[in-house]
Amino acid sequence: MMKRKWKTYVSVAGAVLALAFVAVITIPVKAETKETDTIPQRVYFGDISVGGMTQEEAKAAVEEYVEGLQSEIITLQAGKNTVQVPVAQMGLSWGNEEIVTEAVGLGKSGNLITRYKAMKDLENQDKIYELAFQVDKSKVTKMLENNSEVLNTEAVNAGLTRENNQFNVIPGSQGVTVNIEESAEILEKYFSLEWKGGSDSVEIVADVVDPKGTEEELGKVKDLLGGFNTSYSSSGAGRSKNVENGANKINGSVIYPGDSFSVYEAVSPFNPENGYELAGSYENGTTVDTYGGGICQVSTTLYNAVIRAELEVTERFNHSMIVGYVDPSADAAIAGTYKDLKFVNNTKAPIYIEGYTSGRSIYFNIFGEETRDANREVSFVSETLSTTEPGTQYQAAPGSPIGSISQVQSSHTGYTAQLWKVVTVNGVEQSREIFNKSTYKASPRIVAVGTASGNPDAVNAINAAVASQDEGAINAAMAQWNDAAVQAAQEQAAAEAAAAAAAAEQQRQQEQQEQQEKEQQEKEKEEEKEKENGESKKENNDDEGEEAPDEGEEE
Repeated sequence: MMKRKWKTYVSVAGAVLALAFVAVITIPVKAETKETDTIPQRVYFGDISVGGMTQEEAKAAVEEYVEGLQSEIITLQAGKNTVQVPVAQMGLSWGNEEIVTEAVGLGKSGNLITRYKAMKDLENQDKIYELAFQVDKSKVTKMLENNSEVLNTEAVNAGLTRENNQFNVIPGSQGVTVNIEESAEILEKYFSLEWKGGSDSVEIVADVVDPKGTEEELGKVKDLLGGFNTSYSSSGAGRSKNVENGANKINGSVIYPGDSFSVYEAVSPFNPENGYELAGSYENGTTVDTYGGGICQVSTTLYNAVIRAELEVTERFNHSMIVGYVDPSADAAIAGTYKDLKFVNNTKAPIYIEGYTSGRSIYFNIFGEETRDANREVSFVSETLSTTEPGTQYQAAPGSPIGSISQVQSSHTGYTAQLWKVVTVNGVEQSREIFNKSTYKASPRIVAVGTASGNPDAVNAINAAVASQDEGAINAAMAQWNDAAVQAAQEQAAAEAAAAAAAAEQQRQQEQQEQQEKEQQEKEKEEEKEKENGESKKENNDDEGEEAPDEGEEE
């Protein structure tokens, strides 16, 4: 009986103590965690103090902070190349907004002990939530693409020089190319896991690009595969300079097996900074001065060397009008980006292009490894299929005297032609095939007919004759109004001569009158002087006691 009563006392005492403990811890917890939507003091998001802020205020504070980070600079490194990029270009944003809800709930959730412990912890130390950042992968990719030209380094293929008929190898160098996909992933991880704000450097992924060409490969280049030359002896200074400039830009080019060569890319742009001068070129059926005029002779000469080396021509255009330095259908025009000469090295060894000028002729030689039969020869034969006479076109020239004649442009005959490729072995023809076909426009001789005159009837008559494009009508109108013009000119000349004679007579009479008046004035002055001398002499004779001067002194 006593044992049961003692147990009862113990149970009651335990309950009383538990209630007392709960009361003790409940009072301060309730005091410090009064139901509110603000974040407790001593809470930080990164370096941002958000204590006392509402959820919306804390979000705004972080967003403002992130906005301030947009101007931070990240240096990207790809091998030896670097580029500085503002964070804004990568679409930086805040990645863990859930910490706001968690911070607002500190000391407000869980059982009494959990809530009490959370508040007590804040009394002893700050609660810091690390900010997590993220970037937009699509923007990162675009940023890398935009900066690839700076970050990438092209591999420089091994090359050749040719001096004294000997080839020398120029070693190449490695390049790097940014791996955009992998680099974008690296930047994503860096910003989400490592970046704490501020400027920094990040090494991105760059793939090494090995150069083409070994000494062994380039050692195969020793045989002349094909060559050609054309003369520019009749060219002016500007065109000659352009031909020489174009040859120099192509000289020394090495093309590896399977690679393509573009003449336009090798010789452009056509401007003074790139060594070109103004010279004649074809444009819309006429000849006009442009920078680089004459460059087509460079591409044409190279074309003929290339086809004799039997390289694969992938793009070739004939001129709009015939040229005189090669046979029809043996030319290759360059015009802007829409006419180019392109060919591929279809051999198993590198080829070397030698280009130079000498004695006002341009030369191209293609060197490589000769694998063709030594007794096999290739030649090309031009065949004209038809011609179109250009005729003459007359234009009225209101700025030139009526009846005058001047040639504005010479004529060009139109042609259709084709080029045959002929292969012989030991002098015996083995094959003959059409290699290309070309069409050249006819361009008329343009003649300017003067129509400037003060006679409207003459102007109308000449204009009508020019509009008819009939040479006979033009000559007849010119003869008619030339006679009238001559007569009018003679009459005008006679009138002008008569007017000049009258003016001369009037001038003579005026000069004669002026001379007479002058003589009369001098005579009057002389008479006045004599009169004054006579009166002075009389006065001297009348003065007594005064000695007259010696006659000798007087004279």
